[in-house]
Amino acid sequence: MAKSNNKTVTKNITAKPRASATEGDDTAVSALDLPPESLSPDMAAYFKKCEEKLGFVPNVLKAYAFDNAKLSAFVAMYNDLMLAPSGLSKLEREMIAVAVSSYNRCYYCLVAHGAAVRALSGDPALGELMVMNYRAARLSRRERAMLDFAVKLAAEPWSVEEGDRAALRRAGFGDRDIWDISAVAAFFNMSNRIASATDMRPNSVYHGQAR
Repeated sequence: MAKSNNKTVTKNITAKPRASATEGDDTAVSALDLPPESLSPDMAAYFKKCEEKLGFVPNVLKAYAFDNAKLSAFVAMYNDLMLAPSGLSKLEREMIAVAVSSYNRCYYCLVAHGAAVRALSGDPALGELMVMNYRAARLSRRERAMLDFAVKLAAEPWSVEEGDRAALRRAGFGDRDIWDISAVAAFFNMSNRIASATDMRPNSVYHGQAR
């Protein structure tokens, strides 16, 4: 009687090359068909400055370029909140951006501002922790109080009360700082919703920055 052969035959399966997960993100920057206007002189100069300083124009600016007034307003508000003098460091403001965007699960802002946290901190792991769960990070008392407030403002704005502001003051923040924390958190709640509503895609270059 012939013996059965129970040996398993393993076939060599060659995986087909797959396209990059970010393919098309640098050309189709949103799901809306909104052709850009001719840029105003100020905005044309700003785009040129981005190219010179960053090496690219952030896709969020391209997405707003269908309307020069809206683009100019967005740039002015962003630059005031994120770059102007403040009791908050640039890194702290970017940490707020990412913690709020993590709560809102905003793909664009998590990618773009996660890269900024990595670059400003010199700590790639911090950028990842901000994206995934800021509570798992080894933060200072000041940073934890700041992010707890910002995320509460994103999640349950109606529940923010004097005790929350008092916690920020105990962590060393002044009233102007509390305004700035609130303003940055509010700006990114708005930006997260615009980005999610339009399927805004981050520049692919962000994914590899400061790793």
